[in-house]
Amino acid sequence: IALFFFAFRRSLHANTSFFIIYIKVFFPKVLDSGRKVGYNNSTMRYTHIIWDFNGTVLCDMEIGIAATNQMLGKRGLPLIRDIAAYREIFGFPVQQYYARLGFDMQKEDYHTVLAPEWVALYNEKSVEAPLFDGVRELCDALRAQGVHQSILSASEREMMLAQLEERGALAWFDEVWGTGSIHAHGKGALAEAWCEAHPDAQALLIGDTDHDFEVAQRMGADCILIANGHQSFGRLLQCGVPVVRDLREAGELLGVM
Repeated sequence: IALFFFAFRRSLHANTSFFIIYIKVFFPKVLDSGRKVGYNNSTMRYTHIIWDFNGTVLCDMEIGIAATNQMLGKRGLPLIRDIAAYREIFGFPVQQYYARLGFDMQKEDYHTVLAPEWVALYNEKSVEAPLFDGVRELCDALRAQGVHQSILSASEREMMLAQLEERGALAWFDEVWGTGSIHAHGKGALAEAWCEAHPDAQALLIGDTDHDFEVAQRMGADCILIANGHQSFGRLLQCGVPVVRDLREAGELLGVM
């Protein structure tokens, strides 16, 4: 038994699709555990889908890493080696992520120095960030089912609106919920406000970080995590909810694609 689970664990890191297939075959209740609706169900019973933005809708990891590495290099700190290393260290609160990278926030304030510097560097290249493959297709499939779609993000709302407009994607979503600042403290308060605005929603959150899972729990929503954004498959797996490789697999899990 121990040998089997060791092999299974190695397979998870080698092939995320194996994880989905394994759950479907051996643990169907895991995919049918939501109090509102099971996953992999051809009849969509969710009334609302809540999308994370950065790392779920917008593929901006490389641009974000480049901006951070510029800041690290300027200060003589070790650079982020590659996206795999980044996915093992990134997380919320962002201040703690910066501390793990070696920034000294006793000398340089996060709010007045580090965050504005990063946003300025990010904005120089943000136009180059594409939408993830499958965003349009999944949005269309959900709309065909009559599902209301919101974006809920810790990013500054006006910046998100501009990024969506530039890519012709603003009309795909019914609402865009973001913050009024660039400091990315998290979206717990936004989640509470969203729930107050949609008290009868039967909701599913689609995201790419353990913070998205925490927000979904806070909202009483189900959750699917996508392992090609800001955190690794292994880290997301610890949340105990379905983890898929991309948005098309999420659509298949929901039975709409």
